[in-house]
Amino acid sequence: MKKTAKIRVCQLCAVDFTLKQFITPIIDRMTQEGWDVTAVCSDGASIPGLRGRGYKIITTPISRSLNVFSHIRSIWNLFWIFRKEKFDVLHAHTPIAALLGRIAARCAGVPLIIYTAHGFYFHDEMPRFKRRLFLFLEFLGAKFGDLIFTVSNEDAATAVSEGIESAENVLFVGNGVNLSRFLPVSIDLKNKVRNSLGIPPKSQLVGSVGRMVSEKGYPELLRAAERVTAEFPDTYFILVGGRLDSDHNESIDSDIKRAKNILGDRLVMPGFRSDISDLIGAMDVFCLPSHREGMPTTIIEAMLMEKPVVATNIRGSRELVKPGETGYLIPMRSVELLAKAICSLLKDPQGARNMGAKGREFAIQFCDESKIVELQINRIKSELLKRKSS
Repeated sequence: MKKTAKIRVCQLCAVDFTLKQFITPIIDRMTQEGWDVTAVCSDGASIPGLRGRGYKIITTPISRSLNVFSHIRSIWNLFWIFRKEKFDVLHAHTPIAALLGRIAARCAGVPLIIYTAHGFYFHDEMPRFKRRLFLFLEFLGAKFGDLIFTVSNEDAATAVSEGIESAENVLFVGNGVNLSRFLPVSIDLKNKVRNSLGIPPKSQLVGSVGRMVSEKGYPELLRAAERVTAEFPDTYFILVGGRLDSDHNESIDSDIKRAKNILGDRLVMPGFRSDISDLIGAMDVFCLPSHREGMPTTIIEAMLMEKPVVATNIRGSRELVKPGETGYLIPMRSVELLAKAICSLLKDPQGARNMGAKGREFAIQFCDESKIVELQINRIKSELLKRKSS
């Protein structure tokens, strides 16, 4: 590589939603470093806006299904993109895109191939054969890559213990949020947001943010809401988000219909929104009863806004939530204990506020996006220097 040549980086993911929500911060930092960064993903509604903001993007179909033939086409298309663009680094995200991209990049001769695991798809609650399948796919992908970054400490340990990658090639980077975007809100703003949603100012509001799919634990949360409102009739629930066209996880339409019939106006579903900080600020309690996570950004955002958190005791979430200090951890799929934890916080508003304040302290210390991005940049620099000198 010539000294005067810019480092050319490809940031690869499956869909535009991931690019917009999670990858732009590291693209921005790489651009500040003087690197030439191109994003590659499937086409989508967010692409024109991202291009309008100056991001270089190449679109190519990348299916999130398990259709082998579509994946072969994706590998072929990615191979030719990588050959043409002559990237120095491939930085891949999301399991399927990362697997296909690493195979294509190795075949195309990309010098440095990195995969950020935003949460391994396999987990201990899976049927044994399914877990082994996804574990094998991670093992296979690693054979075509050089480094694995993980957003959770548990995933870093698992990558080594399961033989996916050697310890020297695995780096726990964590997950972070722009601290300036998520600040505690005033009572006036909180009430203004509630009023815009038709939520009475003196009611209690429990909320969640995420894709409307079963693995986010929404069936359990909706059932828990029925129990909570039986004890606290003036409690409202807000579920922010929607279902992506590419989502293949189980639908929750029937669960929503049932909950709507019981809760009525006390269930608010505003869909995808850009004002996430305002909506979280309007909540009293934040819930994320997921079945699988990496290091959930929404929990970090809620903690920064001083909200107590109720989450499932799964990897990622349990690295953020300290039981009895910043919120509660409950077993996966336990409607009864989920409702009990929410009620406990609603019964003790001052205790809930104290938990929220401690959560913010934790998030500021460990979840600063700028530090996490810098850690990745420094490791990539180190690896490029190592290859240059060898």
